[in-house]
Amino acid sequence: MTRFTTFAVAALVAGTASAQMQNPMVGGAEMFASRTIVENAVNSADHETLVAAVQQAGLVDTLNSEGPFTVFAPTDAAFDRIADDSLSALMMDRNKAQLAQILTCHVVATSAMSDAIAGMISDDGGMHAIPTVGGCTLQAKMVGNAIVLVDENGREAEVTIADVRQSNGVIHVIDRVLLPQQ
Repeated sequence: MTRFTTFAVAALVAGTASAQMQNPMVGGAEMFASRTIVENAVNSADHETLVAAVQQAGLVDTLNSEGPFTVFAPTDAAFDRIADDSLSALMMDRNKAQLAQILTCHVVATSAMSDAIAGMISDDGGMHAIPTVGGCTLQAKMVGNAIVLVDENGREAEVTIADVRQSNGVIHVIDRVLLPQQ
């Protein structure tokens, strides 16, 4: 079985087991498991920049589709760590493809709950490779009880809110924007 297939199977099993749990609040808003990733994200006061970037990159229809997807969703504070001029440039029409690649490097083509990710990290000896829709490979590891993602540049993002179930997948809120290899 390939790593991706192993990831998908474990994620689906774990997702079924936690289907009856209540979703956490995100950005002061209730998240509904019956809504899509985009439908929930627009209600989060902590994800206004992410929503604007998804719209600018033309990814709304994709993230509203059936999926399933796992989205590692950077907060506004995570985007604030990017220089204003760099973020403004990235949001320009001429940089739409680059923005789309950055955003899709936060998306995995399966629904993976945190306990499944933690299990795969453990099974792989402390680090698990996660291929993304954007062609990036994130490395997942545990730091204490937290899942930490490492991008191809060595930047680390911690999952601060896990397992926000959506009708088309799951969101894990993270505290840093991850980037493709430069």
